[in-house]
Amino acid sequence: MKTYRVAILGCRSRGTAAARAYHRHPRTEIVGLCDLVPERLATLGEELGVAARYDDYHRMIKACEPDIVAIPTGTEFHHELSVGVLEQGAHIDVEKPMCSTLAQADEVLALAGQRGLQVAVHHQGRTGVAMRSLVAAVRSGQIGELRYLLGSGKGYYGGYGLMNIGTHMLNNMLGVAGHCRSVSATALTDGRAVTPEDVIPAAGGMGYVVGEHLTADLQFDGNVTGTLLQHRFPTVDSTAYCLEVYGTEGRLFWRTNGAWILPVPHDEPGGDGAGWQPLTEVEPSAAGAMGEADYGYADEFVQALDAGREHECSGVEGRHVMEIMMGIFESGARARRIDLPQQDRTHPLLGWREEAGLGPPAPMPRAYGEWLAAEDERLGRTAGNTP
Repeated sequence: MKTYRVAILGCRSRGTAAARAYHRHPRTEIVGLCDLVPERLATLGEELGVAARYDDYHRMIKACEPDIVAIPTGTEFHHELSVGVLEQGAHIDVEKPMCSTLAQADEVLALAGQRGLQVAVHHQGRTGVAMRSLVAAVRSGQIGELRYLLGSGKGYYGGYGLMNIGTHMLNNMLGVAGHCRSVSATALTDGRAVTPEDVIPAAGGMGYVVGEHLTADLQFDGNVTGTLLQHRFPTVDSTAYCLEVYGTEGRLFWRTNGAWILPVPHDEPGGDGAGWQPLTEVEPSAAGAMGEADYGYADEFVQALDAGREHECSGVEGRHVMEIMMGIFESGARARRIDLPQQDRTHPLLGWREEAGLGPPAPMPRAYGEWLAAEDERLGRTAGNTP
């Protein structure tokens, strides 16, 4: 059976995680690494035994002829690099979010279609054992008829959290309930409804965002609804990142480290989590606990290419995640329901500012801690006087 050749374009933390997963998979081989920082290239190259190291991805692709190029870079570079790699004839594995705007995502998918190439977006949580077990439980009817989903972030600033971790949660929700048809959102900053002045560039180059606290109601097919919470906490709390799935005959609960089932329609009062039981795992990962979701993502890419089908976390799914996020921003800004997919593919927050006589917002620090401090200063807050 074919061994797929993989090149890594960006060797920071996410590139390292992806490279390790592809390195461990028996059907993929790391054939080249690319980064502008020599130390990163040396560290990852020595760990994986990859001697082909480059600071120019065009030269890397020409020399190494990869089947797949992973693009785990900053979001603002995704569009340019995705187009460049596709034009050189390789499938792409691009870090989430897929692009900064819907127009960019449309262009990437159109080019991939023209070239007969696959686009996968690195939402590895959906391919992890815990999420696959939860989806299997839903599809096998273990909680009866699906009716509602509740997802939460980690407590980052709402708009930034939506573009960062919210992308994963939305993709997980799509895996359970299918595509979203409309969104209605409430966006608050400093305890009040957002204004065009509250639109700011996100940390990490993730585009323009608004809202310190975001609450979004989602409509799926079949009378299924959902809520996504992206609320800023005083301190980021990873345990808050979870998904609860309600059915007519029970509930399911997911975190990255596992999934549980409550096999009755409603919990009884008293006794936190009374009745919850670990969900039976489906197909435990060959990678074990370390990096199993990334390994599952790589394995899904192998299976998709073998079968000539799209990755479960395809570019189409990744673009739809972006449609939901842009819909949340637009709904929170304009206080109205947004039907999906949008006809207008420009960034809704820039249009909102333009209508208010404002141009693009001023630049802000890229690092999240510095960015958050700058936003608190904009809001007139002193140290320690945050939500």
